[in-house]
Amino acid sequence: MDFKRVKTDTVAVTRNIHKVMEPTGNIYESVAILSKRANQISLEIKEELNSKIAEFAVPNDNLEEVFENREQIEIAKYYEHLPKPTLIAVHEFLNDQVYFRNPHTESQEL
Repeated sequence: MDFKRVKTDTVAVTRNIHKVMEPTGNIYESVAILSKRANQISLEIKEELNSKIAEFAVPNDNLEEVFENREQIEIAKYYEHLPKPTLIAVHEFLNDQVYFRNPHTESQEL
């Protein structure tokens, strides 16, 4: 998913608890799903950022040269302005863009 194109809030806002628990029927289950999805998003963003910064890295760089590399600074600033992974996860969850299942309830139905 392209997280740069997600149109969500960049700051935390108060959510209606009933809307959050509506897909699962349980607020704790919803929060667990949000947590797992936020961790997935965070790892994807971190891997993407590290790969872009690694393109500019030279094995013999010392600390002063790393801070003076303008391209790396611009890339880092860009990623700092993205919405936080938790906000993206909440946006996806409330817009039914997250697939989830509970194996315990599925085994009881069988």
